Amino acid sequence: MNGLAPWLGVAKANFLSLPFTLVAVGAAAAAYEGAFGWTKALLALAGLLLLHVAVNALNEASDMETGIDLETKRTPFSGGSGTLPAGRLSVRAARTFGYVCAVLGGFVGGYFALRLGLPFVALMAVGAAAVLFYTDVFARSGLGELFAGIGLGALPIWGTAWVQGQVPGRTALWAGVPAFFMTFDLLLLNEFPDEAADGRGGRRNLVLMLGRRGAALVYAAAALLAPASIVAAMVVGAFPKHALVAVLPALVLQKPLAWALGTPDEEVPLPAMGANVVWNLATNTALALALAVATIMR
Repeated sequence: MNGLAPWLGVAKANFLSLPFTLVAVGAAAAAYEGAFGWTKALLALAGLLLLHVAVNALNEASDMETGIDLETKRTPFSGGSGTLPAGRLSVRAARTFGYVCAVLGGFVGGYFALRLGLPFVALMAVGAAAVLFYTDVFARSGLGELFAGIGLGALPIWGTAWVQGQVPGRTALWAGVPAFFMTFDLLLLNEFPDEAADGRGGRRNLVLMLGRRGAALVYAAAALLAPASIVAAMVVGAFPKHALVAVLPALVLQKPLAWALGTPDEEVPLPAMGANVVWNLATNTALALALAVATIMR
């Protein structure tokens, strides 16, 4: 099994920077609203990392069973890790690993739920559904992108803010909006290279449902709505003026938007896929820093 490498492969360790930025936004939003604790933020990060690893490992196991991973053309951003097709780990081991991580992440959520009550349990239930049913239910019913945006976008920000000790206010709620659109687009763009394999494997995503041009237009719309939501949050007073800096990373979207609006029937250029990732991580990071600076300067 080559030691730790196969486990890191099915965990897709190179994609685990997203939870750090989401927790940073949620914690900074909570601090701006007057509630913050390092221990709670770090515990929230541990829980989210475990849940992200869980959904990645379960996705790898399912895609191997359905044959999707045997047909994909792998890129640095799509097509799976290649760990299971290479025989470096069994499907059973990957699935068990995913469930163990999900249970451990659930324990972290349960710890907070005991202190925050039933409303937080409801948030946890949606998050648990996004983890456990993403691959075998939502990605096969046209809801994959939606639940990706919720489960690895808005929900972690709201949850991180909540565990600081008070129900998320409008700063935290608004902060989840651009995160939703960006994670939605993070998945959507990465589905284009896997179009044929996903179709044969029983997936039902936006690329297959709307066609490449239709899905590309949805990508472009979500890409524009993310920075627009940041501006809107500032206009209504939910964000301080410092938050405008979080709009700047959208400048890197030139390449993916040029492809989406011009040549979506062609393969997605790797630089466009890379820019999509940079935009996502940089926007979250910039928003977290802006909210933190605004909190300190009050």
